[in-house]
Amino acid sequence: MASYAFQAIDLSGAPTKGEIDAADKQTVAAQLRSKGLIVIDIEEKAAASAGDILARFKKVKADHLVIATRQLATMVQSGMSLLRAMYVIEEQTESDLLREIWIEVRQDVEAGLSLSDALRKHPDVFNELYVAMVQAGETGGILDQTLVRVATQLEKDAALRRQIKAAMIYPALIGGFAIAVLIALVAFLVPVFEKIFEDFGGELPAITKFTVWLSHMITGRWYVMIAVVLAVIWLFRYWKKTDRGRIQWDKFKLKIPMKIGGIVQKVALARFSRTFSGLIAAGVPMLEAIDITGRTSGNRVIEMAMDDVRESVKRGGSITAPMTAVPEAFPVMVTQMIGVGEETGALETMLTKVAEFYEEQVEAAIKALTSILEPVMIVIVGSIVGFIVIAMYLPMFKVYDQIK
Repeated sequence: MASYAFQAIDLSGAPTKGEIDAADKQTVAAQLRSKGLIVIDIEEKAAASAGDILARFKKVKADHLVIATRQLATMVQSGMSLLRAMYVIEEQTESDLLREIWIEVRQDVEAGLSLSDALRKHPDVFNELYVAMVQAGETGGILDQTLVRVATQLEKDAALRRQIKAAMIYPALIGGFAIAVLIALVAFLVPVFEKIFEDFGGELPAITKFTVWLSHMITGRWYVMIAVVLAVIWLFRYWKKTDRGRIQWDKFKLKIPMKIGGIVQKVALARFSRTFSGLIAAGVPMLEAIDITGRTSGNRVIEMAMDDVRESVKRGGSITAPMTAVPEAFPVMVTQMIGVGEETGALETMLTKVAEFYEEQVEAAIKALTSILEPVMIVIVGSIVGFIVIAMYLPMFKVYDQIK
């Protein structure tokens, strides 16, 4: 059995394509004809190589998608036809993976699919927000304007991610250094002192016993520690994927001390406001916009609140009423501004202002967090070294007291 890719049209002239596993091309053609399809092309797909398998794990970088979308928006807005613009995108895209995806999208559009339907076939690259905005632009005849909004949305999201990544570099480096120092001290320093303790004899203090045990684990049973760490990570990820686990984790993230919870909330609100505003501006129906905003918010607490908002709007209620019941996700300022926007018919404008406010707040909060983390991380590294030193010298002090 081999896999065959086919292109065909039905009796109404609508194009269709797909894959069929069969013994040969004749069998594929017979199956298609039995379904009332007119065969255009049948090609045998090559067996997956190691490179193809590895390629499945590759992801399109956000920056590459942002650049491609901005280029497409600019060309379409300048009056260039969509297909011609997509040919240009294929030539200019730096990412090989993204180029292949754009080629497939362009081929689908040439075959008669709408741009949104062609994009929907690649959910790993074009998310629900992207597809919904493009679809709304096609429906309203303002695809050029919508593509500009999509590009702006992607740029804002990418900027937020860059800020967060930049803020995490310093703590990650110091944390990695602290772990390296701990392993080095426990693996090389503690065994030397352990031999001295054996010569002294007597009962060791509790923290010294723990340090010696940790040294034995790292030097003699390191594979057990690695297995335990991997098991904990796997269990945590499994728990986080469950509905209950995700809710608990997202609630916890909003309450993390040292202003981290505040940053998580601000990032979620900036993304929520920008997404909601973009969907409304693109002409997406309100209920669909609420639904997509909740699913793409990145926080289960906000998603659940948006489910309540959708039900409220369905019943003819307001958007803000369900939000006020979740103060840990939506501060009073947000609900008040959205309420004013809802009453005055300027919801899109108010949401844009909320997004801009929280994007500025995120930048300021990240700078403040970085300044706080620097002394904290130094204290943590110092505490690790101090703990090891105290654990090693306590038995010596005990022996010295006995000698006196």
